Amino acid sequence: MIYRFHSFRKKRFLSVLLTMILSVSLVLTGCQSQSSESQDKKFKNFTRDIFCKEVSSNTVSLHYTLKNSEKYGIKDIPVTFGEFLEDKEAQLAAVENMQAALKRFSYEKLSKENRLTYDILEYYLDLSQKESTYFLYEEPLGLVSGIQTQLPVLLSEYQFYNREDVEVYLKLMKTTPQYFESLIEIERQKAKEGLFMADYAADTVMEQCQAFLEMKENNYLISTFVDRIQQLDELSEKEKSDYIQKNALMLKSYVLPAYSKLVQSIQELKGSGKNEKGLCHLPEGKEYYQLVVKDATGSERSVEELENLTRRQIVEDLEAMENVLGITAAEAKETAVMDSANPEEILKSLEAGISHAFPTLTNIQVQVKYVPEALEEHLSPAFYMIPALDNVEENVIYINQSHMGNNLTLYTTLAHEGYPGHLYQTVYYARTNPDPLRSIFNFGGYVEGWATYAEMCSYYLSSSLSKEQATLLQKNSSIILALYALADMGIHYDGWSRMDTAAFFKNYGIKDVDVVNQIYELIIGSPGNYLKYYIGYVEFMELKKEWVERKGENFSQKEFHKAVLDIGPAPFKIVEKYMWKD
Repeated sequence: MIYRFHSFRKKRFLSVLLTMILSVSLVLTGCQSQSSESQDKKFKNFTRDIFCKEVSSNTVSLHYTLKNSEKYGIKDIPVTFGEFLEDKEAQLAAVENMQAALKRFSYEKLSKENRLTYDILEYYLDLSQKESTYFLYEEPLGLVSGIQTQLPVLLSEYQFYNREDVEVYLKLMKTTPQYFESLIEIERQKAKEGLFMADYAADTVMEQCQAFLEMKENNYLISTFVDRIQQLDELSEKEKSDYIQKNALMLKSYVLPAYSKLVQSIQELKGSGKNEKGLCHLPEGKEYYQLVVKDATGSERSVEELENLTRRQIVEDLEAMENVLGITAAEAKETAVMDSANPEEILKSLEAGISHAFPTLTNIQVQVKYVPEALEEHLSPAFYMIPALDNVEENVIYINQSHMGNNLTLYTTLAHEGYPGHLYQTVYYARTNPDPLRSIFNFGGYVEGWATYAEMCSYYLSSSLSKEQATLLQKNSSIILALYALADMGIHYDGWSRMDTAAFFKNYGIKDVDVVNQIYELIIGSPGNYLKYYIGYVEFMELKKEWVERKGENFSQKEFHKAVLDIGPAPFKIVEKYMWKD
């Protein structure tokens, strides 16, 4: 899993477009002018303007995206988390104005790099236009990566480069009640329209908030603040002590009360939801889910086509398992003893192991941290914090130890988050010097699909596993994720009930009712989440098959990996279009 302040990314991007409506006429005039300025330069100025306005829309986005925002001419920005939009007509008008501005550029006169950015922006605007109708269908309090679980982690990793960063951070904490009030208002609007979450989802959200509240004086926003403030040499010991006390006061006076108010509001709204099943049971829910799938996966395939693709991949994986002779899946698990449980050692071995099949990267710094024990139950097994664009050498991976059942799980998790997964892909892409605008987009299918692909590759990189063990374990992992993906589509598109879901998993030997209920409720609370990982992974596998077919004897894994990595996060139809271009 990858972390940046991406919750409601499209809606915040639309807020930027709204601020640009008044200047669109100037943009259009500039594009039509007959000056000697090239189309490429005009386009770069255009995308830079959008980028600067977007990252300036809230303090966390700006701080996590740029270490030195002054170099982009960004300064004196109000301290805010941002807010949630509700005006559908304004959103639609914003998108249409941006589409008009984009079309004024001469596509054929743009460089390959700018055409790629153009294609991605055009795709993103088209999807945003379609999704604007369903704004209240989205859930900012998602069970997997909702604001209630994201915010504390993002605050704990908010880097202090100087005294000003500390001051801004403390002011930001003070704005938490206003931010949560706008969030609560969205939930009230959802309840009014009959779109509020199911009762069991509301219970989970409140439990997640309560876990954070119960940390009290042991809250990790206190301990992590102390760690960060101690690294600032420009501060005297007295100043550090004062800031530490003020941070504790901000937490107690603003952040914790905001969480308490959120719990109270969710409790009040609980019971107002009209649907405890999949999205397809909502008015136009099936149409909305199709957009969720397209957004989550970056795939152009219909839901029916994705279901068929998933089933075909399951068959391929089962056949590969059957072809492994002399060993069973149970024996593979019993003998899969990994050499190390040290994350740093594992990352070094993975970094060395990928050198023959992936482009080489050097001089990467990474720090492994652990999820606070009090939040282990409510956070993902692991996640990678995306570094700032101008500080990409500093990277952080969080491990949730409660999910690390054995060393093999830790090994494959670090492959997903580290090498050749998120860490590797992020740094590689950053070193291609892409248009900064592309950093504001969130193509989960590419990003999580690549990390899942990396995780699957890692089984074959381990010296502790035989080829047969690696095959059985990797294919088994792929099949389990495929079942979750089919359940996601079954529940939200085909209308599966709990009983339908239980029957489906029972066919594959998963009979524990409590486990299936947990899966069902998690999928209800985060539509499309599993598809990012699995469909993204399979789309990379399909691209690889196409590469092998066209290259034949000249096939090179390293060349394939380089081709898709050079393009960077994008919808798969755009990846396929550009991966053949020199």
